[in-house]
Amino acid sequence: MRVAAFGAGIAFLVVVGPLVFFRLVEGSSPPRLSLPAPHGQLAPGPVSGAWKVGTGSIAGYRVEEILFGQSHAAVGRTDQVTGQILISGTEVTSGDFTVNLASITSDQRSRDVQFHGYIMQTYRYKYATFRITKPIEFGSVSPGALPPAGRTIQAGATGDLTLRGVTRSVSFQVSADRVAGGGIDVAAQIPITFSAWHIPNPSFVIAKVGDGGTIEVLLHLVPG
Repeated sequence: MRVAAFGAGIAFLVVVGPLVFFRLVEGSSPPRLSLPAPHGQLAPGPVSGAWKVGTGSIAGYRVEEILFGQSHAAVGRTDQVTGQILISGTEVTSGDFTVNLASITSDQRSRDVQFHGYIMQTYRYKYATFRITKPIEFGSVSPGALPPAGRTIQAGATGDLTLRGVTRSVSFQVSADRVAGGGIDVAAQIPITFSAWHIPNPSFVIAKVGDGGTIEVLLHLVPG
């Protein structure tokens, strides 16, 4: 009888324990970064020229964790993002961005210690960078202008992503729209495979992750 009760208790902990941990200890994960809803007066007109990363920009990671069969998204973010793009007509002709990985934090200190140490070694590789290697075409519209203010547009982007001292080419979709005050918001989800950048798999004894994760980006661009 005692053995059966003990077994039932273990089963209960295995099933319910992860739910309690995720909901009470870690809480719900932040939603994916996406374009905010338009508000205020949107400015029409051409956008050719230089644009730089402004206040309100965010970048980070999202990795799905599995603990005893229960899934949870581990999320870390920072607002220490810099960079610039050059727009000519309806094309982004060049762009460079830098993220301070050493400033990324999540809702768990133990996860941050692992991220900055064993996983990303931010004491050696403080920054992640991305450079556009192929013009981003936003469609055929009137010369020198993106689609009308208030319309979200999507396009493919290709560039060199450097993480942990390793550079690889990546391709992904970006979404963009013009916002009040004359700015441009850009959102992207960039899937990565850990081994491609020599990133150790962050799984440990009871919590497992897959072979990759997602880099999330929300940029607020201002004339520069």
